[in-house]
Amino acid sequence: MNRPSVSASADAVLPHVRPNGHIIVPLANGEPTALLDAIEGAAAAGAIENVTVHQMHALRDRPYLHGQYGDRLRHVSYFLSPVTRPCFHEGTLDLVPNHFSEVFSHMQRRTNDPLVIAAAAPPDQHGYFSLGVSADYTSSFIGRARFFLEVNEHMPRTFGRNQIHISQVEGWVRNDHPLQEVPPPMLDEHDHTIAAFVADRIPDGACLQTGIGAIPNAIMSALAHHRDLGVHTELLSDGLVDLVETGVVNGVRKLHNRTKVVGTFALGTQRLYDFLNENTAIELWSARYVNDPRLLSREHNFVSINATLSVDFLGQCASETLGGLYYSSSGGQVDFARGAMYSEGGQGFIVLHSTASHGAVSRIVPQLGAGEVVTNSKNTVDKVVTEYGVAELRSKTIRERTAALIAIAHPDHRAHLTDEARALGYL
Repeated sequence: MNRPSVSASADAVLPHVRPNGHIIVPLANGEPTALLDAIEGAAAAGAIENVTVHQMHALRDRPYLHGQYGDRLRHVSYFLSPVTRPCFHEGTLDLVPNHFSEVFSHMQRRTNDPLVIAAAAPPDQHGYFSLGVSADYTSSFIGRARFFLEVNEHMPRTFGRNQIHISQVEGWVRNDHPLQEVPPPMLDEHDHTIAAFVADRIPDGACLQTGIGAIPNAIMSALAHHRDLGVHTELLSDGLVDLVETGVVNGVRKLHNRTKVVGTFALGTQRLYDFLNENTAIELWSARYVNDPRLLSREHNFVSINATLSVDFLGQCASETLGGLYYSSSGGQVDFARGAMYSEGGQGFIVLHSTASHGAVSRIVPQLGAGEVVTNSKNTVDKVVTEYGVAELRSKTIRERTAALIAIAHPDHRAHLTDEARALGYL
């Protein structure tokens, strides 16, 4: 059985990169920096042709993202990051609309015999690498695609369904460097107010998913006095650590992966990465498992918490565009909202500040603006929360929804919103 030894140079990946081929790269810190450096170097030298890289949420800026090598090396994104956002607007990379639970199937459709390159923790005594902070779509390719790994001693060894045996890889190199850290966002008084509204509605024993951003982080900190919570979420962040260490999160009432915290990737500070290392209470599974609404629906009291950028009177949530321009993508927001909708006792929270631009712009709007994309539909939205309260929209009429949303808008905008609602025939 093939057991490749470590290669001295990241250039060892190049013979495995085929003309007209496809490369799969994990999101965030799962990205193998030295291997991508080598592939970019080959593109610059004209040594590879017509290669496409597929990735969600890139953390590091690279020349090829800006189209520097033309068709020799190009990028297809599945979620825009601060790095890839300007490139998309410049037209130097493409974006595939998707739900996170379906990214693996989209990549399968778009690729033929892809090469997966990924960062990993060193092999254990049994010859298994761990994909560390990423399972995402990458782990679903184990046994279905060629792998070449970049081993990093700073990558935490995690458990779940993200291990790959040395006999299953084409090769591997060493590149030891600290993981990129993303500190939790600063919280303001509105974040804490919104968090309190949500935390008051979460029962003991609930199973939680929280998205990215200041408000979801504030909600995690507001749950310190709850009991027997479970976590089944795509993103593992710093807010989780205290809840596990104090016993608030223990997963004893979960149906799936009972007693385990389940996620599909982790992004935060070194404290989080140290917490994850060899922690048997944490499991990372593929996104097509973690985000599957059919699985989530079988959990009792499943609670989904996600942020949006604006909500109209119908309850439509525009979470991936800003000012009519693409800002991110859908991620797992709809996956988890649908799961919560079908869960017995489930709740789906959409959270946002009531205004933007220092109060000048209401984020509760009569109708979404031109170019704004609906992420969470009017038929799925459950509860919308601002610093002024909770609008319960499930099973409500358009007239009832409109009144509830105006009631949680900023007071300075309520009169104008009421006039607009009457003009639309909603009030």
